Amino acid sequence: MAAPLRASAFSGLKNTFNRVALNQRNSRIPLAMVSTSTENALLDQEALPKFASIEASQITPAVSELVEKLEKDFTSFEAKIAEEGFDASYESVLPALEKMQFPLGYVWGVASHLQGVKNGEELRAAYEENQPSVITTMTKFSQSAALFDALSAIEESWKKDGDSAEDDFYTKQKKRAVLSSLQAMKLGGVGLDGAEKESFNEIQLRLAEISTTFSNNVLDATKTFSLDVEDSDAVANVPSSAKAMWANNYKMAMAADGKEVEADAENGPFRITLDAPSYIAAMQHVPDRAIREKVYKGFLTRASELTKTEDGKDKNNVPFIYEILKLKNQRAKMLGFNNPAEMSLATKMAPSVDSVKELSDLILDKALPAAERELAEITEYARANGGDEYSEANLEKLMSWDTTYWSERLKETKFDLKEEELRPYFALDNVLAGMFGLCERLFNIEIKKADGETEVWNDDVSFFNVYDKDSEKHIASFYLDPYSRPADKRGGAWVDVCIGKSEAVNRDVPVAYLTCNGSPPVGDTPSLMTFREVETLFHETGHGLQHMLTRATVGDVSGINGVEWDAVELPSQFMENWCYDKKTLYGFAKHYETGKPLPEEMFDKVNAQKTYGTGMMSCRQILFGLLDMELHSNFDAEAAENGGESIFDVHRRMAEKCTPYSMPLEEDRFLCSFSHIFAGGYSAGYYSYKWAEVMSADAFGAFEEVGLDNEEKVQEVGMKFRDTVLSLGGGVEPMEVFKQFRGREPSPEALLRHNGLA
Repeated sequence: MAAPLRASAFSGLKNTFNRVALNQRNSRIPLAMVSTSTENALLDQEALPKFASIEASQITPAVSELVEKLEKDFTSFEAKIAEEGFDASYESVLPALEKMQFPLGYVWGVASHLQGVKNGEELRAAYEENQPSVITTMTKFSQSAALFDALSAIEESWKKDGDSAEDDFYTKQKKRAVLSSLQAMKLGGVGLDGAEKESFNEIQLRLAEISTTFSNNVLDATKTFSLDVEDSDAVANVPSSAKAMWANNYKMAMAADGKEVEADAENGPFRITLDAPSYIAAMQHVPDRAIREKVYKGFLTRASELTKTEDGKDKNNVPFIYEILKLKNQRAKMLGFNNPAEMSLATKMAPSVDSVKELSDLILDKALPAAERELAEITEYARANGGDEYSEANLEKLMSWDTTYWSERLKETKFDLKEEELRPYFALDNVLAGMFGLCERLFNIEIKKADGETEVWNDDVSFFNVYDKDSEKHIASFYLDPYSRPADKRGGAWVDVCIGKSEAVNRDVPVAYLTCNGSPPVGDTPSLMTFREVETLFHETGHGLQHMLTRATVGDVSGINGVEWDAVELPSQFMENWCYDKKTLYGFAKHYETGKPLPEEMFDKVNAQKTYGTGMMSCRQILFGLLDMELHSNFDAEAAENGGESIFDVHRRMAEKCTPYSMPLEEDRFLCSFSHIFAGGYSAGYYSYKWAEVMSADAFGAFEEVGLDNEEKVQEVGMKFRDTVLSLGGGVEPMEVFKQFRGREPSPEALLRHNGLA
């Protein structure tokens, strides 16, 4: 998935602490500077969070204490910098602010993280209770005229000295931090006054509130749905790993109701749920069309007017979508933008909405004909092999719940390879060892397991330390939470930041959270991953590496901080390419029982199927990106509520352009669970995946050009990638970072070639 960043301290809570995949938080400060109390684990900030001791009940007293102190400290600081004769310099302003905001950022960062991985009613209530005070406090920073004037004075003094291409990296960091802070303050309402400012702040509070509700509704709706299957024939030929998972689901659900039942992988009963491993397995492998249809529609209607939770509560996100779009439009116009998309692009690489559409159309021109050919081939295969049920007389066209199933059958036939045959070679521990070996080869680092060094929030979680091989110095750490837990963990995969590198607050060892929703162990069988789950793990590790290997020491631009949103997916998507590299794959692809390596012919088949279905997948991603952009640039939410075009009409209109071969069903409510844009940081920014994929494919092309078998050259280019893309963070503009690595601007040719669309 994604990597949200912690924006500058002046952007307000929505951007500062928002989290879809990666939030940057700095979190070290001497305990004496936080509190003399040690009873509240959230106030013990000397080291890593004390997860075993942290309770939801501690959030309110911690936030109350720190908000009060922060507001008092900032009032004094504001008075100081507003004094006549104050000599504003970088050193006298931004480091002081970092130290000041640090303790509250630590507490709210931990609370936000637990919202994603250990969600519960008590935590939700505490989070929602304290969110307004945190936002209100942070807004005082973003709207401080005295602070804005001080930062502007710093910028002016640098202009007088003249820009220099010879600036060292430390100076560049400071300049980027000041500029991004000024930009964030402008977008945070610093230029507003009176009633308009009051209204703006009310919008900020309301957007934060309903974004949290949106996300909670998706989680609750996902948890609520289940489909019990008692007839084992209905799941005939489904991989045993999926059936074992569903049988285990059923057994655990019955145990929660106080019933002890027998359920096994062969005979069931089975319970299919909507968490990713379960849902994907059902759509790919269940032969019964009726079951697939129920599961598909259950997934598609989550958090809409068509669903309710078990307790009958309304979890409908439709009204929230309209409200979010209206409020964002009002906010953008208050700041002088025509629409929310323009406001969003003010901090991104893409210069305009038109430029986003141009790249999308370039890819779509190649992808759409390929997608139509792919669907035609899948349909032909289904009609030839599916029996009378799939004849033209009985089925005019494949439905959405048919396509994935028959695409998987066609892929198995074309490449003579089943996903289930690969899984025994992708045990999680082996995959980790191989991936760590790749990181050692490319980036000269060593990753060691360090379970027990720190507390964790669930027994599934592991902890690792990262060392530079030359200096043997401990340079970073990360937590890994690998498995799906539908009861309290939101779906998807993301990187979140526990500790950011920052000179101002004396933190030199960044720490990340890597979170996935992979297939859990079942009984005595370890976690056996699908190939897509392997790719996802590599993807999230790429995000983590950019956070952990940063050389930037200015907190606002270290790691992922300050990186333009449409560049953050570069390292993550870059890492996925290595899953198809022979040396890398054979670093982990060995049978979990026998230890034998993946047969050579199976590796050849994995590579042969790399571009299978890329036409349809590319069109799907372009649809999501253009739908997001359309809703945030041209859609009129006010008119929609008075009989005009609805959000679902827009979805259908954009589908006609991007996926005309697969139009949304009448009851399609995908938008109600599109958390990326309505509860995360990707509003008018979902296009970033494709924008960054152009750069990531081109970056991997540098390794292809020297030869993937040329180990010496691969290591040389790998270190160059570490020293640029992974090290510079937001301290250098991303196009300059790319040019430092590649020697030129990115080209889409590698992306089209990698996707088989050249």
